[in-house]
Amino acid sequence: MKFLEYITEAKEGKNVHLEHLEDNVLNNGVSGAREAINFLRSLRNMLAGHSDVKVNVTTKWDGSPAIFAGINPENGKFFVGTKSVFNKNAKLNYTDADIDENHAAEGLNNKLKIALAYLPKLGIKGILQGDMMFTKSDLKSETIDGEEYIIFQPNTIVYAVPANTKLAKMMMAAQLGVVFHTSYTGKDIENMKASFNIDLGHLTTTKDVWFRDASFTDASGSATFTEQETAELTSILSQAGRLFATIPALTLNRISSSETYLMQIKTYNNTKVREGQEIRDTRAHVNGLLKWVEDKLNKEILAAKKADTKEKRIKEKTEVMRFYRTNAAQLKNVFDLMNMIIEAKLMIIRKLETIKSIGTFVRTDDGFKSTAPEGFVAVDKLKGNALKLVDRLEFSHQNFNVAKNWSK
Repeated sequence: MKFLEYITEAKEGKNVHLEHLEDNVLNNGVSGAREAINFLRSLRNMLAGHSDVKVNVTTKWDGSPAIFAGINPENGKFFVGTKSVFNKNAKLNYTDADIDENHAAEGLNNKLKIALAYLPKLGIKGILQGDMMFTKSDLKSETIDGEEYIIFQPNTIVYAVPANTKLAKMMMAAQLGVVFHTSYTGKDIENMKASFNIDLGHLTTTKDVWFRDASFTDASGSATFTEQETAELTSILSQAGRLFATIPALTLNRISSSETYLMQIKTYNNTKVREGQEIRDTRAHVNGLLKWVEDKLNKEILAAKKADTKEKRIKEKTEVMRFYRTNAAQLKNVFDLMNMIIEAKLMIIRKLETIKSIGTFVRTDDGFKSTAPEGFVAVDKLKGNALKLVDRLEFSHQNFNVAKNWSK
């Protein structure tokens, strides 16, 4: 599959969903595994100080809602919207009345109206996508570990800026804050294509809007690998390359080309993420997958009310389970390969996390607990492909569970 076929949930060429680096093995088979390993090699080279790096890195901000703003090329009018701008019946908001009609939910309604009032001041050319980080009413004063902060919580992560800094003063003066990460070009909304190589240099600065791009900047120069770290990561990638070479292309491509196998495996893997479990024993993980799939299919068979439906589901189960049992040994290798990719990815994430311009926390019953940023996005400079680098046992587990305990 081409990148623009797997980046989206709804429309080709639209940045509405990014995949995890290791899931590229499942999503795109042989080409996906090769691409994931090559991304990691390029990231290693970047952090080792090589000049001919083929990837850019951006920071993944945990904002909400996703915001789209700019000029509709079909009528020349400024609009704001959410991911629904790419729906078949696109929801583009040119006026407050449009927002009332398209987005009745009070919180989203208010944020979009603020965006519509102030984002035109930026002089956006084309269309930009970003994450809304705050509106003025979201900014609060908070003392954390004896230090005064200005905090805001757009989603799972609480962002904290020391209150006496220039950055905090800029945010307090603004009506809203947005981190832009994607630009779009095209003659009409439906056929627009996304670019992650975003340039905000043409935007007009205004005190009413705090904005920035998502580019990762290591101003201190400390986010670099030592020779020992580079050698360790190279060793992991070499092992991954050797294991990858032993896995039959047929197995990898069968998973990526089958919506059934792909969704079953990814869904089962996500049950472990929700539980905060690392997949260490891959043989046991394969056995667990087979049992989970079989139990699920048995329930569907029992739920069938018609004889022909039941017979059809029994045949489907026979075919599915034959695939899993025949390929059990290779599935173990696939999960081993994904674990090696995760191990290498986490080495890179830990290094990138050493630079934080804004404090990041999660709420707890006792107050706040320091946490890492959501993650990063690696973008191929030539092809434009992008994959996210997220510590799923850290952030994704929080995203599934911590959010339930928010106090708003």
